Amino acid sequence: MNDKKIEYLIEGISKDIIAYLMEDKGMKMTEAIFVFHNSETFAKLSDPNTGLYIESSAYVYEILKTELKMGKITRE
Repeated sequence: MNDKKIEYLIEGISKDIIAYLMEDKGMKMTEAIFVFHNSETFAKLSDPNTGLYIESSAYVYEILKTELKMGKITRE
């Protein structure tokens, strides 16, 4: 998969997760963007080597929720 397609998938997932944070947590857009872009989850999503960009937005959001709850990414 080329870099443009990967970037497109990452942007789509990011958009969805920011919307989820706004809806589920009552965050304003700027806060949701800040929280997500400063998370370990976003760092992993942005690294093409992890392959996280091929997962669903809901799956990535579950990872983020765990990170926010536990302070880090963990396997439950």
